[in-house]
Amino acid sequence: MNKTSRVSIAVALLLANPALIAVEDHIEEIIVSADFRNAALLKTGNSISVIDSQSINRTRASHLSQLLHQAANVNYASGASRGRFIQIRGVGERSQFVEPLNPSVGILVNGIDLTGIGGAATTLDLQQVEILRGPQGTLFGANALAGMIKLKPNEPTEQRTGSIAATLGEDQLKTLSAVISGPVTDTSAYRIAIQQHNSDGYIRNAFLGRDNTNNLDELSLRTQLNWRPSPELSVKLTAYLVDIDNGYDAFSLDNTRTTLSDEPGHDRQESLAFGIETLWSANAHFDLITQVSFVDSELAYAFDEDWSFPAICDDTACEGWAYSSFDSYDRTHENVSMDLRLISSQDIRFFGINSSWVLGFYLRDEEVQLLRNYTFAASDFSSDYETTNYAVYGQLDSQLTDRIMLSTGLRLERREADYRDNNAVEHDNSEHLWGAHISVEYTTNNDLLLYGKVARGYKAGGVNSNPALASTERKFDTESMWNIESGIKGQVLQGLIQSRLAVFYQFRKDMQVKQSQVEPIIGNDCPCSFEDFLSNAARASNFGLELEFNWYASDVLNLYGSLGLLNAEFDNFDSFSHVDADPENGTSIDLDGRKQAHAPSFQFAFGAEYQLLTQLSWTVDIEGKNKFKLSTRHEEQSKAYTLIHTALHYRTEHWDLALWGRNLGNKNIIERGFGSFGNDPRKFYATEPYYQYGTPRIFGLSAAYNF
Repeated sequence: MNKTSRVSIAVALLLANPALIAVEDHIEEIIVSADFRNAALLKTGNSISVIDSQSINRTRASHLSQLLHQAANVNYASGASRGRFIQIRGVGERSQFVEPLNPSVGILVNGIDLTGIGGAATTLDLQQVEILRGPQGTLFGANALAGMIKLKPNEPTEQRTGSIAATLGEDQLKTLSAVISGPVTDTSAYRIAIQQHNSDGYIRNAFLGRDNTNNLDELSLRTQLNWRPSPELSVKLTAYLVDIDNGYDAFSLDNTRTTLSDEPGHDRQESLAFGIETLWSANAHFDLITQVSFVDSELAYAFDEDWSFPAICDDTACEGWAYSSFDSYDRTHENVSMDLRLISSQDIRFFGINSSWVLGFYLRDEEVQLLRNYTFAASDFSSDYETTNYAVYGQLDSQLTDRIMLSTGLRLERREADYRDNNAVEHDNSEHLWGAHISVEYTTNNDLLLYGKVARGYKAGGVNSNPALASTERKFDTESMWNIESGIKGQVLQGLIQSRLAVFYQFRKDMQVKQSQVEPIIGNDCPCSFEDFLSNAARASNFGLELEFNWYASDVLNLYGSLGLLNAEFDNFDSFSHVDADPENGTSIDLDGRKQAHAPSFQFAFGAEYQLLTQLSWTVDIEGKNKFKLSTRHEEQSKAYTLIHTALHYRTEHWDLALWGRNLGNKNIIERGFGSFGNDPRKFYATEPYYQYGTPRIFGLSAAYNF
């Protein structure tokens, strides 16, 4: 029985009840769990975006990357079947090949740590996505230099509810999902959600005569049990399975959606995760929260390096020039994390000031094993990378007056890293890291929140495996970042307008920068192979603005949107001489003042929902980004773009129907690009840019039955 058949049978047995969307006469309060305590979004002194279930439903997103455009100053890079490399305020990775990855953006799903394996971040049965911008040095530590993303699923319900939903679209797009939720006993409730997403993709392989070499085949299953064995103890158990078998055939020699690969690649992932969270509140002065998670993943990523076939030059002027190679990376990824936290349950008097406090201990153990098979390598490459993080942290929130709150936090972390590979590269590294924040919040007479915050975050150093590098070039240092931020948020016009504005300045020291060393495959000229490694820039600065709003303009019209402005550039760049050179002529490149990669100077998302009839509404969404550098090692940029999406929604008590279209202008959106090598033998490997494009224009129909 194949996977689709299994899902069809499972869906037939499951039911659910996602909330119907209705235009209210005011904006409901949004509660975020992103900090140590649940709090109203408008009462948190931090730049946080919340993408709720209504927005997820409106975009028809099946993966986190399809939602990120809604958040100001958040971008992503593809280079795989999904955009799983995320940048917040210009900070974040763009790809991963041989080298171990120390992520800049943390990802949690119901407390389960999926950092570094973002392909598993599907949108299955989500209540909301919370995006925290800026270093989370107190909250999350080493893997949250740029920020953190929390995917919060819907909770089990006390009454039996359920739904079944389906989406059909062009290019064989099919999404089938179902949820069932309800009580088990008087003290426990469950929720089971499943989703199968399929698409042939938007690439035609002319050589193989196929339309599905860049396909999507993604199964997600999550179960959750909430149990309250006593009034003082509550337990939350979560199990999560992701089975992804996607193709990867995205780059064309002609920069079109038509490829010539004879060996299309793949992007696969099997992840099994478990999480347990307990809340014990028997003590009158504090609550004890324990979160433990375990994730076991098998990751397989491969691609046709030449993007063509051996006979492409037969009987032409380039006969004898063509090469053929295939590159594959198989990883096993395991991580165990534990967070033990004491949270005061009532205010204490600290130096005569009413205060609340948090004290915690954190442990994370991760092991990643890699096996690389490459056509032109003498033998397979293998490596083992193990890291262990221990941290203690605390936070004190002091109510200085009725309107002024002072928050201070500190995190002390020790990190041990061991690296071994079969090229006899060995590296053991232990370091002490620290993060902190101090913020002041002021609530005005009309209930607006003004805040100022200074925070320090960090990203651990490491080792480069490339044996061609000198021993002095193998190690790269820890990166640190100071974030200075101020903002205002609140509601006006009796709650009809909700807005959030933040301005920030980030100073990055010893910035970790990914570089590539070009190695000819045959002879002294391209075609070329690229050996990635990390080095440190001395300084960099990122500053900008974020604005988000939601406005119920009338009983029938809702307006919403976001705007991000960003300036991210190198202030000084200290790197290796063989990197700071143009690959075409060897001329030295001065990177001082150069824009950082994947950091557009502006991006926006604006939309409107108009209630045509009681049960019929029409939405129009517009999103856009300015052009941005695709890499630090070449001059190629993406193109600025504006996309238009629309949908007609018909809703009743039990039914939710939508006819929708995305990217109506059929724009080619660049999600990843290269610009300093040649890969086309028909042009004798002349240097030119190559791009991976996002989703073109697509239309579809979605239906959900809720009861």
